[in-house]
Amino acid sequence: MKSAFAKRESRSGMIFAGPAALFMFALVIYPMAYGMFISTQKTNLIDEWEFVGAKYYLQLISDSEFYQTLSTTTAFAACVVIGNMVLGLLLAVIVNQKIPLVNFFKVILMLPWLFPEVVVGLIWKWIFSPLFGLLNHFLFTFNLIETETDVLGKETTAFIGVVFVCIWKGYPIVMLMMMAGMKNIPQERYEAAAIDGANQWQQFRHITLPGLKPIILVAIILETAWWFKHFTIIWLMTAGGPAGRTEVVSLEIYLQAFTNFNFGRAAAESVIILAILMIVSLFYARALRDESE
Repeated sequence: MKSAFAKRESRSGMIFAGPAALFMFALVIYPMAYGMFISTQKTNLIDEWEFVGAKYYLQLISDSEFYQTLSTTTAFAACVVIGNMVLGLLLAVIVNQKIPLVNFFKVILMLPWLFPEVVVGLIWKWIFSPLFGLLNHFLFTFNLIETETDVLGKETTAFIGVVFVCIWKGYPIVMLMMMAGMKNIPQERYEAAAIDGANQWQQFRHITLPGLKPIILVAIILETAWWFKHFTIIWLMTAGGPAGRTEVVSLEIYLQAFTNFNFGRAAAESVIILAILMIVSLFYARALRDESE
């Protein structure tokens, strides 16, 4: 039998963990379970509730347009994550050097992350405007174009423009994570490598990258989860256009729910995206665990 002390310790643990468990249930578990429930219903969320089971899941499995949207989303997330990782790591390495005014440059480079996404989307939409945007003004000034170019209005450039803006917005957080990781790499390793004749590239390849590998894996997990379901900047800049070239799955879910009022299908799409991101996260988490062992 448990001693009185052990019982008291158990009750104390439940008392302290209770509020956290309650918040976890209210903010995470219940909304997820409710979303899964809605995905099995034909509903307007008010007075119409008709159980349809896996109807919407079966529709999505056979819907080629949904697969196209997933393909666009995957390409978008991959481009932004790779861009953020490369640019963030490169800038972290640069500002980690002993250069004049390094703290000033750190603040400047962090500014895109501090702007709200709504502001970022609207500013860059104005910059890309074919009528009064700064981009066209710059190109005309240096005689690089003869007629206005509509970056966000062309299928060939809209996707690139949106990806560029999202990288501009997202690289600072990766840079910050890499800078923090570099602080944990012992300086003695670089000094020993320099004595052995290793150049800057060799030090980066054999000391910095291995030391940052756990941080890189965590950053990839967070970046993938964030940009795979991104909505704000794409919606403000292109609303999925032109001709669906930038229509990602988050926009599709929004349109299904609040334009077509098909909440069941929107919820089913959300559940599928949740499953995809969980699989990706488990894959990265396993890689991270193997690395730590």
